[in-house]
Amino acid sequence: MAITKDTDPDPFDAIVDAPFDSALSERYLVYALSTITARSLPDLRDGLKPVHRRLLWAMRQLKLDANGAFKKSARVVGDVIGKYHPHGDQSVYDAMVRLAQDFALRYPLVEGQGNFGNIDGDNAAAYRYTEARLTRTAMRLMSGLEDGTVDFHPTYNGEDEEPDIFPGLFPNLLANGSSGIAVGMATNIPSHNVAEIVDATLLLIDNPAVEHEQLMEVFHGPDLPTGGVVVESPAAISAAYASGRGAIRVRARFSTGRDADGNWEETGIEKLGGGQWQLVISEIPYQVQKGKLIEQIAQLIADKKLPILEDVRDESDEQIRLVLVPKSRNIDPDLLKESLYRLTDLENRFGLNLNVLDARRTPGVLGLKLLLQEWVISQIDILLRRSRYRLEKIAARLELVGGYIIAYLNLDRIIEIIRTEDEPKPVMMAEFDLTDRQAEAILNMRLRSLRKLEEMELRKELDDLVAEQEELQKLLDSPAKQRTRLKRDLNALRKEYAEDTPLGRRRTTIAEAAPTREFSMDAMIEKEPVTVILSAKGWIRAAKGHLALDGDFKFKEGDGPAHAFHCQTTDKLLVAVDNGRFYTLGADKLPGARGFGEPIRTMVDIDPEAQIVDVVIYKAKGQLLLAANTGRGFAAEMDELLAETRKGRGVVSTKPGVKLAVVREIAPEHDHVAVIGDNRKLVLFALSEVPLLAKGQGVTLQRYKDGGMADLVTLKLEDGLSWTMGGDTGRTRTEKDLLPWKVARGAAGRLPPNGFPRDNKF
Repeated sequence: MAITKDTDPDPFDAIVDAPFDSALSERYLVYALSTITARSLPDLRDGLKPVHRRLLWAMRQLKLDANGAFKKSARVVGDVIGKYHPHGDQSVYDAMVRLAQDFALRYPLVEGQGNFGNIDGDNAAAYRYTEARLTRTAMRLMSGLEDGTVDFHPTYNGEDEEPDIFPGLFPNLLANGSSGIAVGMATNIPSHNVAEIVDATLLLIDNPAVEHEQLMEVFHGPDLPTGGVVVESPAAISAAYASGRGAIRVRARFSTGRDADGNWEETGIEKLGGGQWQLVISEIPYQVQKGKLIEQIAQLIADKKLPILEDVRDESDEQIRLVLVPKSRNIDPDLLKESLYRLTDLENRFGLNLNVLDARRTPGVLGLKLLLQEWVISQIDILLRRSRYRLEKIAARLELVGGYIIAYLNLDRIIEIIRTEDEPKPVMMAEFDLTDRQAEAILNMRLRSLRKLEEMELRKELDDLVAEQEELQKLLDSPAKQRTRLKRDLNALRKEYAEDTPLGRRRTTIAEAAPTREFSMDAMIEKEPVTVILSAKGWIRAAKGHLALDGDFKFKEGDGPAHAFHCQTTDKLLVAVDNGRFYTLGADKLPGARGFGEPIRTMVDIDPEAQIVDVVIYKAKGQLLLAANTGRGFAAEMDELLAETRKGRGVVSTKPGVKLAVVREIAPEHDHVAVIGDNRKLVLFALSEVPLLAKGQGVTLQRYKDGGMADLVTLKLEDGLSWTMGGDTGRTRTEKDLLPWKVARGAAGRLPPNGFPRDNKF
């Protein structure tokens, strides 16, 4: 057992007494800042997150140049997580795979060999199977690392160094975009066309006070890896880039292919024999998986939510080709397109959020002009650092060349000193006024190099170096020359990524969409007769055809019938609940009748304690009479009862002990209301005395001393009041003389006619 001396520090002295909330908030703040600045947001200067920068740096260290051989991805991932990025191997490999996918990155930075996934949504093969190397774009992004252009910092374990950023002129942030979620903030930047980025940058360099609208004349908006069509107006796109935030709608491209000039055919209508036709999709929106998109369309067909579409086929090879077969040749192609845009991911929204880290590692949302200004400033800084580094190299070389010239002019004496002196270096330095480096360089020369010391060549090199030195010094002293040099380099970059090159040609078309055609999705539902059955415990189903309502329907054990009626698949059903809320269901969305159906509570959010009062078929401009058990009620338009969400719509105001009890449809010809209470008293009054409300408690229909309302019905006075007689006869009795019961609304009433049902139900 170790013996503790009195002089040893007590380990408990290191415990800090601090409030838990402040300690937790401090630590969480550190984590949040780390997530923002070192994980999720890209750097404005090179457009990369740390994991991508470390991946490319590790591949450079492995000499995986664009012209070199491929190496196993496992080797790259191992180097990255072992030397630079101590995180999971799968997350690093996923980041590497994305850099190689031409449908994820507009200008891929990694060239993959093997299965690196596809636009269908299939994953890449394991890293032990695939190989990779850098692309020319990545090499351009990293060019200048050896020229002192950026700072390096130690890796996580201090064994190596890695660059803070990449200095290349390639505008990677806007060219390839980025997305990420940090703590309390996120970024989402689409890719853009390099030629347009360069044009906007040149405009800004020439005129720092240029207006945003002028920039947008040459910078047209996103140029996505998967192409497609951006259908926002130029004004909306401009507004999004001015603030750095916005939403951009992207649609699939309907086209049968390109013509001889490389232009897309615009309708997507492929003519077949006999007047038949089909639609062809050649490009899909960015970040939409083709496999899931086909499943989505096929599900619409299976669910009969798009009856004007017959079939969807995937005929893709290297080029996407999705074929949509209409139900008939008389279908309007534009209507089919609009329907698909509305119901599927053939149209989606890309949320623009230009949230980046600036040169001071500060996150912020920047507009296009400010973002380009910051990038130009960083490139000018890199240009200056490269020039200073080159000046240092020139100065060092000039020192040596000067020494070589002295050695050439005094070659015999130099050789004599080396042969005769024990320490020739100080003698040479004293006799020829050489510096330590010059003397050391002369002494380190091989004999075979002495013949190369020709004065003319040395003088020429000296003159060239002095001229270059003067040019660099002028560059450092003149901001105008710095801008000119940057413009020259940008123009060279633009030629490499020009519109007439395979990589530089714009893929995404900017075309404002035509005004949206107004059409009802309900009109596309195939009209079929169905019989709706709702059980006492709330299980609902729809059987095909109009079956006998008194048929032998099967129910779960302990359950039984509650409501059954005929309707069409195009109908909407209003579900009234005793807490006063109304819910809406589409008859076409009800489960089939092969089983017991499904609980209605899985389709709408009905309170567990609430009970269903009635289910009514919606009729445009129809009216319902709603009454609570207390005898209060009102009339309501069916249009006002339709609910757009699962939560339904509150219509009848209730409170403890007060519940919605009766829902009755008001026929257009009816003019009176008959109400009977639990006390078996009947009243009859004009329908005009009942107010038409959208929501509330209504008015008193019948007054009670005890008990409540049992039932009500609307009728036409001259036709009389009818009710079904008891027993199995099914006979109906009609009372024509109703004057004894006709009173003002809110009366107590009197006993009903002889023979009225004992259950007080009409």
